[in-house]
Amino acid sequence: MIRVTALTRTYGDLTAVDQVSFEIGTGEIVGLLGHNGAGKTTIMKMLTGYLEPTGGSIEIDGLDIRTDREAVQQRIGYLPENDPLYSEMTVLDYLDYAATLHGVPDAERDDWIREAISRTELTSRAMDTIGTLSRGFRQRVGVAQAILHHPRLLILDEPTNGLDPTQVLQMRNLIRSLSAQATVILSTHILQEVQAICDRILIIHNGQKVLDATMDELLAGKHLLVAIDAGPEHALDLLNSVRGVVAAEPVSWPAAQAGPGHRYALELGENHDPAEAAPVVAGLAATQGWKLYALQPERRDLEQIFSEISAPGGRS
Repeated sequence: MIRVTALTRTYGDLTAVDQVSFEIGTGEIVGLLGHNGAGKTTIMKMLTGYLEPTGGSIEIDGLDIRTDREAVQQRIGYLPENDPLYSEMTVLDYLDYAATLHGVPDAERDDWIREAISRTELTSRAMDTIGTLSRGFRQRVGVAQAILHHPRLLILDEPTNGLDPTQVLQMRNLIRSLSAQATVILSTHILQEVQAICDRILIIHNGQKVLDATMDELLAGKHLLVAIDAGPEHALDLLNSVRGVVAAEPVSWPAAQAGPGHRYALELGENHDPAEAAPVVAGLAATQGWKLYALQPERRDLEQIFSEISAPGGRS
């Protein structure tokens, strides 16, 4: 669906985006992350054709954006971070105007507008003036205009901005449903949203791509956590002897997971799966007569990973 090769954008001596390459398949929901100034908004603007790349290429749905810009833009729905709505128009009038800009056929316009209003739960506000709406409802109007022409690619910059918790859940469900017909690129500062919605993550740091991984690959740690009643003086040598274990070390119980026994983190080698090492460790505990209180793979969270990559001296 999307092929980006060596994408670069400079402003004088400043390189905002530096040789970024990636591919995104049809139906994927991809989170584009990075600190303010990292280059992610610049990438989104180049993907939508609003900003000319200094170098590199962008291909969307088999079309080169340099030679088929208008055809590419017809396939894109875009929600910018600060959605430029016309406050004096009603929701219905604005969406009718947006449908005209998107080139929605006259015969289908009413049905497609009605569908966009329904999917964003704006039915009760359709005749309201946009200027009278809360921030959350204005955000829904922005999403409605982005999806009403049935785009093949949907680019959403901070889509849950201003939404209350119930509306956030509704937006998550909407984005998941949209991926049945469209590829979705989502950018947000709320990492929990990315973790809840996205299949894959791209992290941009100082204009460069520093990470491209599926969510499952990203969150699966390379440690096996075990809690037993044997202290380090009895357990460490034996745990280190387990096939695939590179290092075993005692760790503290987090306050929220306090429990009995001594806790150890077993670091596994590159090609060893925690699911394969777990029964071996359980067998060792049984053979030694240890009480086994817990045995589970390490699960990381996106906030931890993002902090590690973005920290000074981190990955670049």
